Amino acid sequence: MSTGRIHSWDLSTGVDGPGTRFVLFLSGCPLRCLYCANPDTWHMRDGKETSVDEVMAEIEKYRSFVTTAGGGVTLTGGEPLLQSAFTGEVLRRCREAGLHTALDTSGFLGARATDELLSHTDLVLLDIKSFDLDTYRRLTGGDLTPTLNFATRLNRLGVPTWIRYVLVPGWTDDPRRVDALARFVAGLGTVERVDVLPFHRLGAAKYDALGIPFALRDTPGPSAEVVERVREQFRGQGMMAY
Repeated sequence: MSTGRIHSWDLSTGVDGPGTRFVLFLSGCPLRCLYCANPDTWHMRDGKETSVDEVMAEIEKYRSFVTTAGGGVTLTGGEPLLQSAFTGEVLRRCREAGLHTALDTSGFLGARATDELLSHTDLVLLDIKSFDLDTYRRLTGGDLTPTLNFATRLNRLGVPTWIRYVLVPGWTDDPRRVDALARFVAGLGTVERVDVLPFHRLGAAKYDALGIPFALRDTPGPSAEVVERVREQFRGQGMMAY
C-alpha cells in the first residue's frame, strides 16, 4: 500500500482551484524560492508518513461539503511531484470517487508526472516563477527549462491549466519579461486563466521559528498599480487574468 509524507491538510475557497477545496500539503521540495511562505514543508523527513487509505478517509469526511461548493481536492506542498507515485495514487482514487482533482506544482519535476497521473488530474495549477533563466535560478535555486517543457506537455495532452505568477518587486515585475511570459502562455491552448499573486511576507515568522534567514524580509509587496499593470499585460494577450 502506497504511503507518503504529509505536512498537513486544510480547506480553502477560491485559492487552490475552483470552489471549496480539500487541500493536501505534501512534504518535501527541491526548490528554495526566496519568497516561499511555507519553509516548514521543505523537508520530506519532517512530514507524517500517511497511507493513501488514511488520506481518502480524511477526504471522505468533507466530500459533501466540497462537492456542494463546487470544489474538489488539491494536492500541493512542498512539491507533490517529489512523491509522484503517492500523488498519482491519491489523484486516481479521488477521480474514482467522483471528486474534481487539482495538482499544484512548480513543474520543475514535471518529468516525474506520468501520462497516467495526468489523466487523473482535472486541473494543473502551474507556478511559473520567472520567465528569465538567470532570475529564475537566483530566485528558486533551480532551472526554468523543465517548467516550460512541462507547460508545453500539458498543452499537448490537453490538460486544463491555471498559471500562477508571484509578483515580487525587483524580481518578477520587469515589463519586458512579463510580456514575454504572457506571449508564451497565450500560445498554450489549455491555459484557462492566470493568477497574478502579490508577494507578501506572511511567512516570516516561520523562518524565525526555524532559524532560517528570510532573504526578502525587507522587500515590500507590489503596489496595486503594478499588480493591475501586470494583469493587463496578460489580458493584452487574450488571457483571463486575476
